[in-house]
Amino acid sequence: MIHMVKLCVGVSSFEELESYRDERAHWWGADYGEDVHVHRTRMMPKRVEEMEGKGSIYWVIAGSIVCRQVIQRLAPYTDAEGKNYCDIIMSRELVRTIPYPKRPFQGWRYLEPKDAPPDIAANDAENSIEIAAELARLGLL
Repeated sequence: MIHMVKLCVGVSSFEELESYRDERAHWWGADYGEDVHVHRTRMMPKRVEEMEGKGSIYWVIAGSIVCRQVIQRLAPYTDAEGKNYCDIIMSRELVRTIPYPKRPFQGWRYLEPKDAPPDIAANDAENSIEIAAELARLGLL
């Protein structure tokens, strides 16, 4: 199994990403007829078999990995001009993670499971997210 880490460009918070879930697929005309979240990226990963149904995409928002979504499958897409893309078809559920600092990069990167930040339990207090973010910012997590 392998994960993917990707910058969530133009999104400034976890809550803003939540609000975009329903809109993004329509921006590209990607309709998979399911209750999914779709993100289109330029390149198809070479390690597709290790991601589909097993890995997650970890979203970097405002300089930290803050959440993940399970990757259900990766689908090739070709636009009207003949450009090839990859549609990342994910579960709609956003799982908060302990914030983990990540510098900007282009495209996406593979993320080994041992290097992925742990999930924050759903019953954790809201302030634990803020505390974890501050500890990560200070380099203590």
